Amino acid sequence: MVKVISLGGSLIVPNDIDSDYLNKFKELIIKYSKKDKFVIVCGGGRTARIYINALRKNKINDKILGYIGIRITRLNAWLLINLFEKYVSAKLGKSLKDIENLLNKRNIVIVGGLRYKPDNTSDGTAAAIANMLKCEFINMTNVKGLYDKDPKLKNAKFIPKISFNEFYKIANKIKYKAGQHFVLDQSAARIIKKNKIKTYIISGDLKNLEKILKRKRFIGTVVN
Repeated sequence: MVKVISLGGSLIVPNDIDSDYLNKFKELIIKYSKKDKFVIVCGGGRTARIYINALRKNKINDKILGYIGIRITRLNAWLLINLFEKYVSAKLGKSLKDIENLLNKRNIVIVGGLRYKPDNTSDGTAAAIANMLKCEFINMTNVKGLYDKDPKLKNAKFIPKISFNEFYKIANKIKYKAGQHFVLDQSAARIIKKNKIKTYIISGDLKNLEKILKRKRFIGTVVN
């Protein structure tokens, strides 16, 4: 069975590179890769936003900002590829076909953003991969799941379970911009809804991730 994990850039580089966290993540994935295959899609997070916001002030167009974001997700992917060493291919896939080919050779594939598409982030990439592979999608971010509004607001309500249609409605209310920060982008939400991809949105807590891999109760949001 294949599992697609979108690993948020906020978990890879919260401020500095979180080597301790990434090594623990690596150990967990290697442990479960004995019976499952994994595609790990790296986000750009804070690093991408720093670059994109600086360029946006100079009125650089969104297509260029998108390319910058993709390159930063690939930089994060190269970081993980080198941490995982022999367990992954030293080649960085840049298309869905590349990912298929790499999965035939390895149980763990690590990528960043694929080819540029308008209004798309690494979440959309991960959802497209999950659709191609007909598998579930796990989105790991820096909040415990989906909320009805910004989770920093005092009265924000946590949503443990939501339908594909309702989730898409929430995601679609947010106007897309390169470097945006929301649990999943509009492109991902559209792919998830259209293809009915069961999706888990969780924090970076690795115990929680392991509970999903073991099919145990976890803290987070299920979209189905």
